[in-house]
Amino acid sequence: MTHAPLDRRSLLKASAATAAGALIVSRLSAQGAGTTKKLDPIRVGLVGCGGRGTGAAMNALEADAGVVITALGDCLADRLEISHKHLVESHPERVKVDADKRFVGFDAIDRVLATDIDVVLLATPPHWRPAQIEAAVKAGKHVFAEKPMAVDAPGVRAIIESCKRAEQKKLSVVSGFCWRSSKPERATYQKIHEGAIGAVRTVYATYNSSPLTPVARKPEWSEMEYQIRNWYHYLWLGGDHLVEQACHSVDKINWAMNNEAPLRCWAVGGRAQRLDTEPGNIFDHFSVTYEYSGDRRGYLMARQWDNCPSDNSDWVYGEKGIARINGWGPEHWIRGENNWRYDAPAESAGDMYVHEHEEFFAGIRSGKHRNDSAWMNQSTLMAIMGRMAAYTGQAVTWEQALASVERLGPDVYAMGDVTTSAVPRPGHTKFS
Repeated sequence: MTHAPLDRRSLLKASAATAAGALIVSRLSAQGAGTTKKLDPIRVGLVGCGGRGTGAAMNALEADAGVVITALGDCLADRLEISHKHLVESHPERVKVDADKRFVGFDAIDRVLATDIDVVLLATPPHWRPAQIEAAVKAGKHVFAEKPMAVDAPGVRAIIESCKRAEQKKLSVVSGFCWRSSKPERATYQKIHEGAIGAVRTVYATYNSSPLTPVARKPEWSEMEYQIRNWYHYLWLGGDHLVEQACHSVDKINWAMNNEAPLRCWAVGGRAQRLDTEPGNIFDHFSVTYEYSGDRRGYLMARQWDNCPSDNSDWVYGEKGIARINGWGPEHWIRGENNWRYDAPAESAGDMYVHEHEEFFAGIRSGKHRNDSAWMNQSTLMAIMGRMAAYTGQAVTWEQALASVERLGPDVYAMGDVTTSAVPRPGHTKFS
């Protein structure tokens, strides 16, 4: 499989006129959320047809009876066809993707956006998220973007600007930071912010899991294709597991601190289990300390080790009590001056992955658009900031992180050779 080389700028060419976005808003806003009338269709395109992208499309179909999948795009043909097959089998009446609406190549985003979709779901490796969000907003499309929002600071800055333009155009931009849409988590953090544990002093979060098994190389694959199929293991594509996976825990630290940016952070990290013979150049463990004004701290431990206990939980310590958040448990309670426990029936919580799409589409239909920009970009930069501190072995301030000029990845995308940077060495790797 070969594709013409594309530079990053070409990914930003959007063929649809901005006026189309206004027509989408006016057509769909005429229907209030929760109406009993037959819903107008919302045409949805998916870019990034791996497991998470296919899952997001399934969630969208379940969330709104008017959603119709009409376009698919991916740089790998087999992933697109597998995704299409699963979606058709699940919702044959609402997956209407003709052969000429299935786009393969690095320019798939442009071709999907040039169709008559109202919404685009973005689930490619995170490296491409900033350029794709920019292109979608320029094309006047509502956006659901998987987390994280970027793998480097230039990407975060680009998305901040795109989200400003989305606000001006009355376009929704919803992130895949799914815990923000979880009802038990929402209830717990609401209690925290209402003062149930007093002023928050410390947050301790963990994301300890197992590594992802690499995909074995096939001789017909170029180095670029091999890395894309193993994107999680390559820094430029996924941002390392602190940014790609543990960003959920970073986001919950941010949430507990009421979306206040930290002043600076320190971190340690390295490769304790990953061997030099394994693909990729990412760490397998991190420990990050975020410092806030008033001597407050946020602590994160994240690792991907075999044969070790898994844990994904959060402890929030305040002046009047302690909050426990463990979505995997599930377990949500507060102890101290104001004891409380989330004890609603499990079925009432629903599926947070579906719920985020329910709110996304309800906002589009009602005209009350959801824009996650402030906290989704801040949580992403916090994760990147922690990685920077671990890679360099230095303290990194918020201002330094935001102003970083380090851009990860090649300038040209083609199914050929691609350079892999060395594994970082704390104390030797330089901040840029």
